[in-house]
Amino acid sequence: MPRKKLRKIYLDHASTTPVDQNVLALMLPYLQDRYGNPSSLHYEGRAARSAVEMSRKKIAEIIGAEEDEIIFTSGGTEADNLAILGLARANQDNGKHIIVSGIEHKAILDACKKLEKEGFEITYLDVDKSGLVSLNHLKSSLRADTILVSVMYANNEIGSIQKIKKISEIIKESKICRPIFHTDACQAAGALPINTQELGVDAITISGSKIYGPKGSGCLYVNKKYGIEPIAAGGGQERGFRSGTENVAGIVGLAKALSISENKRVAEGKRLTGLRDYFLAEILKIIDGVTVNGGKKNRLPNNINISIKGVEGESLLLYLDEKGIFVSTGSACSSADLNPSHVLLKIGTPLAMAHCSIRFTLGRRTKRGDIDYTVKVLREGVEKLRKISSI
Repeated sequence: MPRKKLRKIYLDHASTTPVDQNVLALMLPYLQDRYGNPSSLHYEGRAARSAVEMSRKKIAEIIGAEEDEIIFTSGGTEADNLAILGLARANQDNGKHIIVSGIEHKAILDACKKLEKEGFEITYLDVDKSGLVSLNHLKSSLRADTILVSVMYANNEIGSIQKIKKISEIIKESKICRPIFHTDACQAAGALPINTQELGVDAITISGSKIYGPKGSGCLYVNKKYGIEPIAAGGGQERGFRSGTENVAGIVGLAKALSISENKRVAEGKRLTGLRDYFLAEILKIIDGVTVNGGKKNRLPNNINISIKGVEGESLLLYLDEKGIFVSTGSACSSADLNPSHVLLKIGTPLAMAHCSIRFTLGRRTKRGDIDYTVKVLREGVEKLRKISSI
């Protein structure tokens, strides 16, 4: 049965974003006419190679890196895996101890589980109720055999922004060790400064699908003074670090999307912060039993994660979906997992309230009218679901 035509309001931009029209226009030729394999020596191959290398140069300039420090991947998950597995395995002669935050994306945490089976020891840093890493725990965790630290720049679920520069300073000032410092910046790109030199990071992950670029595109920056072991065998593309024919259209789109996002970052950040604060104030004003998950400061401009007492997050998501409002209960990569968010539990959210969480993430197309409509429907949904649960 066809669905009744509804007003559509997309508030799940932390999950993925629509492709920018300017990005799409630049990608199309590499999907149609300029379809050569960048490893081929003929004209079409050379044209594709030129597009890849121009994109690499553009990204390097934006993040303050050198061109040969950019490795193209299929997205943030692969880049995170390459960072954790590749850097750990290549540098294990110096030690087998790794430090990560307890609220990392599953791409980091599950990669760490693999390494534990290989004899590596992982320390998971504590976070406070705002989702900020304990700097004291970091300092006390550094050891002579610590080779890698990975702390997410901005959390995908609760939007907490870590003090990356301070963490970098702690690592570099340590007299015990000098581990490699990686940050997952998939959510941060387009919202926060990502110059690697200013941040003081040695490796950084970026995903195209979070910045109005194509899905299946991403990259990993790694300071070239560090060795990295590939995690896939094949034809030796990307200087041997990532085998597989390069996704030329995706790479071109990624570079363009990152450039546009960086140009819009400051102005769009201010606009989204205003909308976010208005949205949250309206929710708290008309709905009782609401808890904000994560801090109100040091938070991404577009992120609102709340728990509503007496209302299961998944049920509310489905109610909103029926009304044409698209949101999330947490990380889209874990949407099939019925367990409560590990992020919410780590920041001290009670189990019952963790099951009542819902996440709204705003984007370029979000307008104040969308917020007003969503608040109205949200209130109706909460009232209806609470009545059902009390029967």
